[in-house]
Amino acid sequence: MSRIHEPETLGELIADCAEIPTDLRPGPPPAPRSTVVEPWTVDDACLAQVADLDTYV
Repeated sequence: MSRIHEPETLGELIADCAEIPTDLRPGPPPAPRSTVVEPWTVDDACLAQVADLDTYV
């Protein structure tokens, strides 16, 4: 006989999750790396893409 069943209530689901051994639970997410972001610049190619945009708006 199988003891595996789907939880029918939120309480049963929480109880099922509480029974998971701590060795098998995922640890906390890694801390984000601090990154230096380059400043955003507009070059002539970017400007050319929107040069005539005012005529469409």
